[in-house]
Amino acid sequence: MNSLVKRRGFYYALAVAIPTFYLYLQSSNVTTSVFSIAVTFAMPLALAAMVGIMCERTGIVNIGIEGTLLLTSFVAFYAAIATKSILIGFCIAMATGVAMSLLLALMSVTWKMDQIIAGTILNILATGLTSFFYIQGNMLPNMFKQKPIPGLSNIPFFGDVLFKHGVLMYLGFVVILTLYFALFHTSWGLRSRAVGEHPSAADTAGVSVSKLRYINVAVAGAIGGLCGSYLVLELVGSWNRGFTAGKGFTALALMIFGRWNPLGALAAAMFFGLSQAGANQLMIDGTVNIPPQFVGILPYVMVIIVLAISAGKVRPPAAEGQPYEKGQG
Repeated sequence: MNSLVKRRGFYYALAVAIPTFYLYLQSSNVTTSVFSIAVTFAMPLALAAMVGIMCERTGIVNIGIEGTLLLTSFVAFYAAIATKSILIGFCIAMATGVAMSLLLALMSVTWKMDQIIAGTILNILATGLTSFFYIQGNMLPNMFKQKPIPGLSNIPFFGDVLFKHGVLMYLGFVVILTLYFALFHTSWGLRSRAVGEHPSAADTAGVSVSKLRYINVAVAGAIGGLCGSYLVLELVGSWNRGFTAGKGFTALALMIFGRWNPLGALAAAMFFGLSQAGANQLMIDGTVNIPPQFVGILPYVMVIIVLAISAGKVRPPAAEGQPYEKGQG
């Protein structure tokens, strides 16, 4: 199975690389710009998908990702304004993400609530708090600036696409690659996947199911805080109601399309990012003349297409959404 997945991944990469190389030869500046913008669009979706992967790999359904992104971006923005430090805003947003996830874990693991309802509570809570405390007219003291990596940023194409971004973008790539390695090449990853597939067997082997679920959900919250901070402190620089615009729900589709694999979800996010960046470039070039609202709904159309393609072809972790009692099974 692993060899089949790797073979498919190679073919998909080749299918993207060949036309990209052709387009680069035709117009290197435009191609590089489109891919660079696609990366900036893809990173928040990829990080949000990591939140879902961390939770669902241990059996916790988290549809509260949207609420986590909304509240952490809000807190990052206003904490940075209040303290006049984007670094402090970032740290407080991370702590907020952990707190929200621990609330999810409390409802799902300890109280054994329906996990869909628990996630919905987070979304409603975040929407209510941010709408109530929102104040117009605030501006960030500064933002995380672009910091090209010496040497690597001079590489043709890849230098502009991957190595001329801000600190939080680089941190996002590190988190995704680390999570992939940890899930599939460490004992922690093996225990986490076991808890999501066969918690009773993991319990018998001496793994504390509840403790591991709490830890992983808390780490997922920290990643959600990173994502919210990236959106507001590095990518946009402002905040308004409904700021996250459904990115958390889109990330759930990417997680499924990526088969609960961090690299698969990253590839799916890049596909979405390229779709949006490509559509924007076509409008800028005047190749197509369509209202910008249609470009805005493109990610949601892609979500429907992705879910339709993926339906019935992927299998979630077997114990996903199921409360666990010690000694059960």
